[in-house]
Order: sequence, then C-alpha cells, then structure tokens
Amino acid sequence: MNILDIIDKKEKNEKLSQEELQYVVDGYLNGTIKDYQMSAFLTEIDLLGLSEEETINLTNIMLHSGEILNLGFDNITDKHSTGGVGDKTTIVLAPLVASLGVKIAKMSGRGLGHTGGTIDKLESIEGFQTSMTLEKFKNQVAKIGIALVGQMGNLVPADKKIYALRDVTGTVDSISLIASSIMSKKLASGASNIVIDLKVGSGALVNTLDEAKELAHLMVKIGNINQRKTACVITNMNQPLGFAIGNSVEVLEAIDTLKGQGPEDLTKLVIKLGGIMTHLALNIDEKEAEEKVKENLFNQKGYQKMLEWVKAQGGNINHIPVAQNKITILAPITGYISNIDALKIGKLARKLGAGRLNKDDKIDLTVGIVLKHKVGDYIEKGQPLVDIFYNQKQISEEEILSCYTFQNEKVNPPKLIIDIIKPEKYISQTK
Repeated sequence: MNILDIIDKKEKNEKLSQEELQYVVDGYLNGTIKDYQMSAFLTEIDLLGLSEEETINLTNIMLHSGEILNLGFDNITDKHSTGGVGDKTTIVLAPLVASLGVKIAKMSGRGLGHTGGTIDKLESIEGFQTSMTLEKFKNQVAKIGIALVGQMGNLVPADKKIYALRDVTGTVDSISLIASSIMSKKLASGASNIVIDLKVGSGALVNTLDEAKELAHLMVKIGNINQRKTACVITNMNQPLGFAIGNSVEVLEAIDTLKGQGPEDLTKLVIKLGGIMTHLALNIDEKEAEEKVKENLFNQKGYQKMLEWVKAQGGNINHIPVAQNKITILAPITGYISNIDALKIGKLARKLGAGRLNKDDKIDLTVGIVLKHKVGDYIEKGQPLVDIFYNQKQISEEEILSCYTFQNEKVNPPKLIIDIIKPEKYISQTK
C-alpha cells in the first residue's frame, strides 16, 4: 500500500477501504506522507467527494487518532456552530440551558478568516480564563453545571493537522471533510447530546441549501451511529446574526440577550436551539423544553447563571472594553434594506482588527461593527445605519455602504431557521 496508488484510486473515483484511509491518516500524522502528497489527496476528495461509508470511516479513524474524553457525567450536552458573522449564540445559549439543569461541558475554538471564535470573544471579558486543567474543568461542571474552554488534551490530532493543511490548500468546503472534522471533535469531547447550528449563506462556510442538507443528514447519521443524540438546525447566514460583529461588542449583545433585551433573530435562534438541547438532555417534550428556555431567558435566570460562570472562570463581567473611537455611517437614501452582505461585513470587521487571517495573528478584542437596522427595515436618508468602533485600523464609509442594497418596495425579513434534521426516533417525541 502506498499513497500514490491511493491518490490514483481516488482520482478514478473508486471507493477507498477503511484500511486505505487509516494508512493515509496514520502516514500523515507520523510524517511518512508529506504535505504535498496529502494536499493532492485532499484535493481529490474536494473534487469528487467521499461516499457516506468512507466519510463515516474517516470520522472514526480521526476520532481514534488521540484521546477520547470521559468526563464522568452520564449526560453532557454540547452545541456546535459551523461559524458565521455575528454568531455569539454559544455565549447566550450555554448559561441559559445550564440554568435549567443541563450540564454544559464545552470546548470551543478561535476565529479564523471572517468568522469569529467563541474563545476570542470570551477573552474580551477582563480576566476570563479560557484554559484550565481537565480536573478543574470537571469540578466546575459538577459544581455549577457549566464550563467553556479552548481545546484541551490531545483530542483528534489528525483533524488538527489535516485542517491546518486544508485551510491553506482551498479544501475547507468539502462536505465529507467538514462532516468528519466536526463530528470527530464532538465525539471526542465526551458529549452525550450534540446540537449543531449549521449556517448556510454568503457569510457561512456552506453556501447552498442542498449542500447544507447533505451535510446535516451526514452529521446526524454519524452521531446516531456513535450512540449520541444528534440534531442539526440549518440557519440563515445571508446577513449577520444580531447587530454586533466583533468580540467585546458581541459579548455585550449576548449579555443584553440574556437580560431579555436582545435582537429578535438572535433571541429566536437561542430559544429554538436551547429547546432542542433541553429536550434531548432532559428527555422532555420539545415544546415544553422551549417554554422552559424562554422562561429562563426573560426571568434572567440564564443571566444569573452567566454571572456565576464568568466569575468561576476569573472574569469581570463589568469590564468589557470597547474601542473609544467611534464613527456613525448614515443611510445614503430612503428605502427598505433588501440585502446586507454578511461576508463583506465580516471581512471589514477583520480589516478593523477583529479577526485574523492566520492562526497566530493577534486580534483587537475591542473593535467592531454594530448595525442599526436589518434586512426588511425601512430607513430614511441621514438616519444612523452602522456604528464603527476602531483603534489604529479604519474602514471607509464606501466600504460599509457597499455591503448594503436598498429598494423602494417593502421587503420581508429572511427566514432564519430553514430546517431541522434529527433521527426519526427523536422526531416522534416532538409531534
């Protein structure tokens, strides 16, 4: 068996055996298969895809390339987002669901490109510690029901190395590779229940609904095969989620949301995702679970849990610095907002310093963009459209306005929650 024969086989779109996939992953990890060879292999997968069986096998191989956490709890619930612009959902959702007695033990990542990372956002809270020992992690979950840190231990090293290569070889959008990457990490982190927020649209990794549905079904099946209750919610990312894009500005919006004063779209998404998480974790009817989530959102029990969580990880909730320099962009015409380009807005936030192009780039946690209106809103010429918070780096009015499209006719807001995919045995409980 050798890598050239396997690349040739894949190039002919022939099915790879589990042994061949194991050979490739092991060889790349131990260095006998070089970057340029692995790059050629990944390119063939990106072009031709993998079968469902191949993807399941690859996920299993990557899962067992490192440690698999045993947190010592029977029922841990995790939520994963495929990433989007203004996506601060986890910061709202984790304490909110934990306030209902659902155990949340979550490892999150940093941002790369135009999508923000939960760990970066949390670090904008003064003193917040995003790393801890496994023992402390377990103890915190046992004591207050929630802990959220960066990746710990030697979890899925195969994915870490392969993803780094995918990122620089243009192979990040392969459905098979996305599924195996996400699910190997979720399975390794010890969660019993997994809820995935799969973003689709201009500001997301997945751009078309057909691809999103294929990916959703694949991830739910992988979770189910591994005896994890798994659901996938497909959500719209053609405009930013909420109003704030950045790090500290998003945390502040998350806090407002936990006080029952958040943007309509973010609030709606949190209630839906939280309902599914609570339904799976507590084994109660999904509508009842949603009502419980909504109740703890508006009575601020979720916010109280956030205060407890932030304090436990050393953070000062009263000190979340935002850049002092601010400029407000005004609407150039009167009319309805028909489009806000999420990808462009995300890239402009990165240009301000809120994101990174390379994994080692230092980001400015205090800068950001805060929208005043969303798609479907009516605005008059001269009214505030966007606030920009900046330090050294700036963006122009023209750049911001290029993200917007206006029209005279009324526009309906886009549908936020597009579809929900879960195994039939869980669907039957919610009818």
